[in-house]
Amino acid sequence: MAVMVVSLLIFLVGFCGQYYSAQGQVYHVVGGERGWHPASQIQSWSSGRVFRVGDHIWFLYSAAQENYVVELRSKEALESCDISNPIRMYTDGIDKVMLDGEGPHYFASSSVDGCKNGLKLHVDVLPQIPKPITAQSTADMVAAAPLPSASARAGVGATLLLWPCAVAMVGYLI
Repeated sequence: MAVMVVSLLIFLVGFCGQYYSAQGQVYHVVGGERGWHPASQIQSWSSGRVFRVGDHIWFLYSAAQENYVVELRSKEALESCDISNPIRMYTDGIDKVMLDGEGPHYFASSSVDGCKNGLKLHVDVLPQIPKPITAQSTADMVAAAPLPSASARAGVGATLLLWPCAVAMVGYLI
């Protein structure tokens, strides 16, 4: 099962580097095709990306290499690679982290050497984008709107009945 998930994620990353859920969340695979690896150039990968509340970031790495992921408390800890007091530690090799709050989040390798070699990530999480108007909310607005007068309704009805005839005539003439 894990192999299928990794394969699917790698396919999606190869296709576009991120993918979107039906709810509008973005799933970012850290490091792209190579995942959480020094050769991925994590800083370059993250530049220009937009992270929002509700998005997910995936860390893909070999758990056997022990370059686990730690979430750190501060920018200072990230920059100095001080991994001695992490908020969380991820060790599965396929770790999904939901970005559930606005503001900065800091991730680094659980290995000081790995961190110093570029395995660190600073993510600034922005607020969610307001949801678009849905069909249900549009239906509610229409239901709450006042009805047109009887003469206006008759005119609309006649227009709707005659429209297919007009289209058929134009098609016949062409």
